Amino acid sequence: MRRRRLGADSDESGEVNLTPMLDVVFIMLIFFIVTTSFIKESGVEIDRPESSDASPRPDAQVMVAITPEGAVWVDGEAVDAHRVGGRVADLVSGDGGVVIQADRDATTGLLIEVMDRIREAGVEQVAVAANRGTP
Repeated sequence: MRRRRLGADSDESGEVNLTPMLDVVFIMLIFFIVTTSFIKESGVEIDRPESSDASPRPDAQVMVAITPEGAVWVDGEAVDAHRVGGRVADLVSGDGGVVIQADRDATTGLLIEVMDRIREAGVEQVAVAANRGTP
């Protein structure tokens, strides 16, 4: 009788309990989801101008890109410059901000027009992106 008990105990100790490992993996998954930033990119490569006074804007929700050819991109798709305000206003929620990434060779007139259209649509926080350069 004694042998049966020893044999039963050795079978139980050979199993690996996976519950603590699954708990740790689940907690890590939650951590990575919470710490990920969800910024909508403009979808176009832009050569930004340099500025010695550039500062990061972590509160930006939407990126608008202006290419050197004069195309305006919002959320990965081309948008007419006259309709950019409505499109951006649909994507911005609450106190969210918009960052305009104008290419170095884009016209200033188009940049000002896009900024005006976005502000007319009710978005107050509009910034222009620049790379930090040396003074």
